[in-house]
Amino acid sequence: MGTTQLETVPEPKYWHLKTVLSDALDSEFAVGEILPNERELAARFGVARATLRQALEQLELEGRLQRRRGVGTTVAPPRVGVDVGPGQGGPNVWPGAAGDAWYTEDHEETVPPAMVASLLGTEGEPVHAVRRSRTTNGQPVATEILYVPAATVPGLPAEPVEAVPGTGGAARARAVLRELHRRELDGQDRTVELGSIRADDARRLDRLPGAPVLVVTTRYVADGHTAALAVSTFRADTCRLSFSDGEGVPLLAG
Repeated sequence: MGTTQLETVPEPKYWHLKTVLSDALDSEFAVGEILPNERELAARFGVARATLRQALEQLELEGRLQRRRGVGTTVAPPRVGVDVGPGQGGPNVWPGAAGDAWYTEDHEETVPPAMVASLLGTEGEPVHAVRRSRTTNGQPVATEILYVPAATVPGLPAEPVEAVPGTGGAARARAVLRELHRRELDGQDRTVELGSIRADDARRLDRLPGAPVLVVTTRYVADGHTAALAVSTFRADTCRLSFSDGEGVPLLAG
């Protein structure tokens, strides 16, 4: 494998290097293959390692590469299409309804982050936090916390004593979802922004802390006010999001 020198170009050097590396991924490497180390790659392309790192980080952000603990940097498979639309039944559907692709994991009562508390109008008050997760083809692709104020689920029974230690969280979470379904949902809206994964979510999604993620915030409205709020963290390296109201449209890797 010969040495490839970069010509002087008007665009940032790392950006041009990213294009060259992308072509090399298509022609020389297979999905899952481990890339040479940074020293070898920097020597091959005649660039500083800092420039190389910038290009590799951009390719990871675009889903072409994956950094895996104990393995190194590998060529990523094509991104999977993930439908984050309302699902079956249109926009007036609570989480956990039929066709919901999420798995309910756990529950706790906690004071939410300030931004969430402001939207819910619960400053300083604990709310129900339902932890959920999502997989595609056996791969973890997203984790979610659904915040539900006590006032939204006034009929929620008192928390029972656990028959089997460690099992009460999931049961309590499902009870919160059942109470949500008793209310009429006026509608929902979503926002999406790019973020960096926190340590807790990184462990759940098998990512390195600080890796790029897509954060989807969904606000559920009932009786004219915010009745619940979901913060969903999707792997940006493997997911392409679809916002269809139906079954979604198959997505191709870019």
